[in-house]
Amino acid sequence: MNFFKTFLTSCLGTFTALLLITILGILAIFSLSASEDVVTVADNSVLELNLSGRITELEIEDPLGAVIPEAAEESIGLIQLIETIEKAATDEKIKGIFLHTSDVAAGTASVEEIREALENFKKSGKWLVSYADGYSERAYYLSSVADTILLNPHGMVEFNGLTAEVMFFKKAMDKLEIKPEVFRVGDFKSAVEPFLREDLSPENELQLKELLNDVHRETINKISVSRGIKEEELKRIADKMLVRNAQQAVEFKLVDQLMYEDQVHDLIRQKLSLEKDKRISFVRYDKYRKTKKEEQEVSRDEISVIVADGEIMPGKADNGVIGSKTFVEALRRARKTERVKAVVLRINSPGGSFTASDDIWREIKNTAAEKPVIASMSDYAASGGYFLAMACDSIVARPTTITGSIGVFSVLFDLSGFLGNKIGITSDEVRTGEVGELITFTRPLSEQEREIWQTQTNEVYDIFISKAAAGRKMSQDSLRKIASGRVWTGNQALSNGLIDAFGGLKEATAIAATKAGLSDGYKVNYYPKPKNFLEKVLSGDQREVDASDILSRLGFGPGDELLKKQWLKLKSYAGKQARMSTEFEIH
Repeated sequence: MNFFKTFLTSCLGTFTALLLITILGILAIFSLSASEDVVTVADNSVLELNLSGRITELEIEDPLGAVIPEAAEESIGLIQLIETIEKAATDEKIKGIFLHTSDVAAGTASVEEIREALENFKKSGKWLVSYADGYSERAYYLSSVADTILLNPHGMVEFNGLTAEVMFFKKAMDKLEIKPEVFRVGDFKSAVEPFLREDLSPENELQLKELLNDVHRETINKISVSRGIKEEELKRIADKMLVRNAQQAVEFKLVDQLMYEDQVHDLIRQKLSLEKDKRISFVRYDKYRKTKKEEQEVSRDEISVIVADGEIMPGKADNGVIGSKTFVEALRRARKTERVKAVVLRINSPGGSFTASDDIWREIKNTAAEKPVIASMSDYAASGGYFLAMACDSIVARPTTITGSIGVFSVLFDLSGFLGNKIGITSDEVRTGEVGELITFTRPLSEQEREIWQTQTNEVYDIFISKAAAGRKMSQDSLRKIASGRVWTGNQALSNGLIDAFGGLKEATAIAATKAGLSDGYKVNYYPKPKNFLEKVLSGDQREVDASDILSRLGFGPGDELLKKQWLKLKSYAGKQARMSTEFEIH
């Protein structure tokens, strides 16, 4: 009887998955055909940029979003966004940019890169107007580059300095009787502190304070230049939070005027020399990005930009996961393809698995032996992320890029108390030798096993130090002084020799071209292409998506997705890790 129940359940699950895939496939055909419409731009147009969505390195465009917006997995690609702004600067039909965003889901380095592109847009002689119902700290930093900053009369500008927040889990783990088994090297390697403490260690507090202050100085400096307000005055306004309502934002010159959106449109009509009731020809970013580019003659020579965005893990890549198998294959293809003359490794990663990082490092070294490989570091290139960068010929970063964190840790979680005392599950084992399974969740480690784990962690740290020292052409003693798991800003990293120059992807690509002896006309291609949810469904690869994923995306799944994500994250910490010193959010 049980056999038939299991068989019928399995058949029902398979039928449901096939039915959903068929429906989604039909919807995809309709949405894809709709998206192929030719986008034309009228004369006297305005590019409308709404940057309130999630910003990733490469764009994830999900055709399913055109039919079922709730199920779409979309993002704004930083690389595509900057290319679009650059295109608008030379497009005679685009007269200006209307920027409106209340918050920006991106790191400070990414915001810097967008801001720089907007600054260059203004240099073309075109105008830039920003409007929002309210500005977060990061949104205001981005918008401060505009010629005119406008705010809703009842809006607010968050301008009170930066805060880094770290969440701690020790009390919860004590209540659940979960005991972490931690092995680490480096006074600043604080990634495991949330499992061991209820607050910041002195070392972690020191590095976060210095990092925040450096990032804050950088943003204050840029705002000062754009707004014509002295840095000391901006610092005073932020420290005391003197701007607490819309009128004060005008009084302290953070914004130019208070307006409702219809009044903003009237202002834009004036800039376009349109009559009051004339329709404004706005072209949204997602539409303008698809307009036909001017065809230029390019050589066969290529610079491959390999985009490593996310956590480093073994296996295949996914959105937000740098899979070592996928990236080794991408690097190997670039190395063996004759038309590829140089490689730019774009890194936005807090690290992850040490073994996976080392596998990718090996292929970077192999590629660098045959052609130039330049690292372009985005918001983060820490620990395992920096491990990848240090194998490159040159490292380029933004002043606010979070980098370094040269250190390792290993962590396991003893769940025996939780399993036995909370839910009544016990276990036992037999073994042939003195040492049992080293990666275990069902019992505490023995002293001998703990010694083995700490020794292995020390050995991995020594490997990290030796490879970093060789990559940066420094002595190991010098490298150890700036290692110990500490994170640095790009400004600090340039001073201590962890990076070579400031810049973004554009500058890194130019360095790669110069090193490869390429003149103008080479093409730039990006790898690996991120897959959206629909592409995963239609690929037929069950490892990428299953029926429960589909149901969850469509809103029919169980409400435990957050718990599931946290559990998977906890599992990913098992074993030797090259991760950023601590996870924190800058607000």
